[in-house]
Amino acid sequence: MAAHVEDTHAHDDDHGHHHKETFITKYIFCQDHKMIAKQYLITGTIMGVIGVIMSLMMRMQIAWPEEPNVIFKALLGKWAPEGVMDADIYLALVTIHGTIMVFFVLTAGLSGTFSNLLIPLQIGARDMASGFLNMVSYWLFFISSVIMVSSFFVEAGPAAAGWTIYPPLSALPMAQGGSGMGMTLWLVSMAIFIASSLLGSLNYVVTVINLRTKGMSMTRLPLTIWAFFVTAIIGVVSFPVLLSAALLLIMDRSFGTSFFLSDIFIQGEVLHYQGGSPVLFEHLFWFLGHPEVYIVLLPALGITSEIIATNSRKPIFGYRAMVASIIAIAFLSTIVWGHHMFISGMNPFLGSVFTFTTLLIAIPSAVKSFNYITTLWKGNLQMNPAMLFSIGLVSTFITGGLTGIILGDSALDINVHDTYFVVAHFHLVMGISALYGMFAGIYHWFPKMFGRMLNKKLGYIHFWVTAVCAYGVFFPMHFIGMAGLPRRYYTNSNFPLFDDLANVNVVITVFALIGGVFQLVFLYNMFSSIFFGKKAVQNPWKSNTLDWTTPVEHIHGNWPGEIPEVHRWAYDYSKPGHDTDFVPQDVPMYEGEEELQH
Repeated sequence: MAAHVEDTHAHDDDHGHHHKETFITKYIFCQDHKMIAKQYLITGTIMGVIGVIMSLMMRMQIAWPEEPNVIFKALLGKWAPEGVMDADIYLALVTIHGTIMVFFVLTAGLSGTFSNLLIPLQIGARDMASGFLNMVSYWLFFISSVIMVSSFFVEAGPAAAGWTIYPPLSALPMAQGGSGMGMTLWLVSMAIFIASSLLGSLNYVVTVINLRTKGMSMTRLPLTIWAFFVTAIIGVVSFPVLLSAALLLIMDRSFGTSFFLSDIFIQGEVLHYQGGSPVLFEHLFWFLGHPEVYIVLLPALGITSEIIATNSRKPIFGYRAMVASIIAIAFLSTIVWGHHMFISGMNPFLGSVFTFTTLLIAIPSAVKSFNYITTLWKGNLQMNPAMLFSIGLVSTFITGGLTGIILGDSALDINVHDTYFVVAHFHLVMGISALYGMFAGIYHWFPKMFGRMLNKKLGYIHFWVTAVCAYGVFFPMHFIGMAGLPRRYYTNSNFPLFDDLANVNVVITVFALIGGVFQLVFLYNMFSSIFFGKKAVQNPWKSNTLDWTTPVEHIHGNWPGEIPEVHRWAYDYSKPGHDTDFVPQDVPMYEGEEELQH
């Protein structure tokens, strides 16, 4: 494919510096992709802290139900009279925790940060296709974050229908406290979030297609860019479906329609709804919900590809197979959503079709895992924190993915559906894996974002405690799930059947609390290093991609002179015939040199 030549600002090295920048134009309403990446990172981190605090409160409630807790009293106020958590607020915590972590941290925090930072830098562009739309995308994300968190301060309480907001609980304002204004704020927040996501995704797609520098063909793109590019396409295809579901739900709630409601009785009173189907909502929600797993995962896998190749000092194994698997995952992710609905009364034949497509998606996922392991094999491994988190991602991606084979089979899924087995599966394969990818990306590109290095020793502490605690939390959940323990119950003490599992829940909670507290080590490392970290050199990891050819000091337009031309792919590590074990993409090929592309 012919590469596009794009150097619109080469004639104007001082582009963007003719007028003095104020604090507001530089840090708040900024159109520079590097600053917008930092805004996404810091907003996503703050939302992540809120989400993790909610999960720790849920764990404490499950481990020690009906025991007074000073933390509940302080943080939940009227919803924890005398420090005992109210039953309604537990489901609200589940709802907002899930929403924040899936959408606001792992979708916007991960994609928004690294797509913004890396796409222009790694393809050789001055900035995004539209800096203005990029800025609007961030501010819509920020506004939706504020609305989502503010729903906690509504008198009746935040949305409490589970993060999947199934009707009728979410469609009837009178159903429970959180079904009123809290649910309305959830829907408004998500509508704004989807607008933000679509603007960002369209910008990423256009930038990758149109603004690649001379010589940067599609087959020379780093795997990070392939992952961000395909992720953006999935977002453009699937997010509008959730928007339509949210709008129809607003119509049901406020305008008397019944898209998702049919023949409902409340305390003997017959409501006027008829003809709708809550299963229709499930179809609409999960048509986004399953591609969403890969909207979260693919950027993390792309980041991992780059970091493993760089720190193995080896070319990535099977570049073209990796690209093909990214595209295959994107396609297959849109035809597997029914495996979330095996017990919704689905036709058994249709269940078998979704079982087949679900098992099919394991193949490209396995290709990626195999290629990571083969890249590591006999490499000259540099075990820095970014590399450790990348290897950790490969581990959790495999262990979490194996349980997906059970959940993807309609006959086996029925036995563990809506138990802690499901919680263990998707937290490992999607939550922890994507978080590891995010941590790896921060450790690797922190010098590029802030011009300083993170403290490596604190990074090692952060990784090992997080890795042990993540498995300590989610590995035992598989077993209590197989024993039948249902998810989303605020206490299991009413069921003598589950008394034997109480101690396991305490162990899980202790691991969760230790792991949660040790994230403070990362936060301290990150925010102190922004100001006091050791100053970074231009290419600290001896990496090949174009992002490390830009100066440490940020300038608007990325390169002070002409944009470098690309002569080779991104993975010429330890190539015979070269003096160093890395050859940057802008180094011309010498006569007779063969271009590698596995």
